[in-house]
Amino acid sequence: MNWFDSHCHLKGFQTKGILSEVLARAEEKGVSRMTAIGTSSDDWNFYHNLSKEYKNRIYYSIGLHPSYVKEGFEQELLKMESLLNSYDKPVAIGEIGLDYFHLPRDRSKVVRIIQNQKSAFAKQLQLATSMNLPVVVHSRNAFSDCLQLIEESEIPWDNVLFHCFSEGLNEIEELNDRGGWASFTGMVTYKKNVFLRQALEKQGLNKLIIETDSPYLAPDPKRGSENEPSYLFFTGEHIASYLNTPLSEIAQKSFENTNKFYKIEN
Repeated sequence: MNWFDSHCHLKGFQTKGILSEVLARAEEKGVSRMTAIGTSSDDWNFYHNLSKEYKNRIYYSIGLHPSYVKEGFEQELLKMESLLNSYDKPVAIGEIGLDYFHLPRDRSKVVRIIQNQKSAFAKQLQLATSMNLPVVVHSRNAFSDCLQLIEESEIPWDNVLFHCFSEGLNEIEELNDRGGWASFTGMVTYKKNVFLRQALEKQGLNKLIIETDSPYLAPDPKRGSENEPSYLFFTGEHIASYLNTPLSEIAQKSFENTNKFYKIEN
């Protein structure tokens, strides 16, 4: 079985000096591909170089995460151009989007922060549209506003993936109707998250994409520990049990769908 971790953050493992061990454990569990997701210029070049070192195994994206959108963010976006025009260019722009969960208590600052987030999101959607690249969307307490900006950008919906999906049936139906994608993390294994499993089932096997979002959100039975790509296997096991589907089929479908979304040959 081959697994594809559609969304992981690897730089922290390198900082701790354990990246090679983490990648070895992933290989042992059949995680043969992963996309390292960029969040700011602090990690873009690292992931670019990592994708060259582990060609056809590690792919990468670049994007300005909403939590890193500051005043003057336009200068940060200008730094994306060289990588977008490089030979080993990213497979997606992301993670980008809106995050209303981490807003400050000072309401006088909130309006400006949201304006900047929306502007940065819109500009990156335009960039993705012009380059025909898919986008990996971060949406936290901002689903409706994300939908609106995506609609206004006119990016094809089959190029849109809402990562770490944490919404319910109504929202997954909106994505299904538009032709967008959702990817599911270890949160789908948590006992209380019945709504997530229902959303996953509603999206269906033909659009199944899974991720670790490591080092965050480790699945049961690893919950509480630092997450890593090898733990994708446990999320896959849980999904197979819930959907009463052979584990090999979960691996195959999610692998094929992730390659399809990122426009990578199987």
